[in-house]
Amino acid sequence: MNYIITGHRGLIGEFLKEELDHAGHKCILAIDKREGFDINDLPRLNEDYTGTDLMIHTAAQCRINEAIARPILPHRNNTDGIFEVLEFCRKNRIPKIIFLSSSRVLSPERNPYVASKLYGEELVKAYAECYGMKYIIIRPSTVYGPCFDVTSRMMTNFIVAALKGEDLRIYGKPDKTLDFTFVDDFLSGVLRAIGRTWNTEYNISGGEEKVYNVAKEIIKQTKSKSRIIFFAEEKAQPQKVKVDTSAIRAIGYNPKVSIKEGIAKTIKWFKEHPDAIENYKDKGREFYGYENSID
Repeated sequence: MNYIITGHRGLIGEFLKEELDHAGHKCILAIDKREGFDINDLPRLNEDYTGTDLMIHTAAQCRINEAIARPILPHRNNTDGIFEVLEFCRKNRIPKIIFLSSSRVLSPERNPYVASKLYGEELVKAYAECYGMKYIIIRPSTVYGPCFDVTSRMMTNFIVAALKGEDLRIYGKPDKTLDFTFVDDFLSGVLRAIGRTWNTEYNISGGEEKVYNVAKEIIKQTKSKSRIIFFAEEKAQPQKVKVDTSAIRAIGYNPKVSIKEGIAKTIKWFKEHPDAIENYKDKGREFYGYENSID
């Protein structure tokens, strides 16, 4: 299979590309803003990509608080971005697309990030109906794993903070929950979806956990003296997340990595890469100071 991928320098895109390449599939184009090429620049590509089997669109602006503070960011990166990706597919007669949406669209809270993902899902369906393009919409839920994650996800923020002896900050009450997904389990779900029924959506999650319990487990495994500090709930952020994974489980998805094992694997990676700890920046703290965090 010949495929194109966007966002291959992100956590999900990086692992997914490695998995597909290892399986013998051929990446004929990889696009990532961190390598100097934005998906909104797709119209200036002059090459003919007819013959590509699949577009995988993982690139996105995905920090909700940043999206609320600067709504132009999800608009340009997510809303304009999915339009350019779909137009690129239409013009190059690429027959299939996998679009990574978000499990946040399943929650009642609405913000510019969620709106951009809902728009993306509807535009993908519109191109399927109008132009015959086939799609799979994947909705990830709090994916984490052993890598230098520049997106500044909550799990990575917690682990790095614990290794540095800094406070772990929870924005909400002790019963706040999220559905965490170890990256290997997430990839197994995506690979099961490819080649199955198209023009459908799959929610992928490893299971619901209390954020407070996750923070305590990280402190326990790192033997850290860090404290867990609670702050007020963030604007337009769900406090209870439980994702229905019945559709992906129906095709054989069964997450294998427990939250304790996933935490251990991620901590081990950071301990083996001390430069990643030293150079890591919590983008939520960098952008907003210590008054907000990112889930």
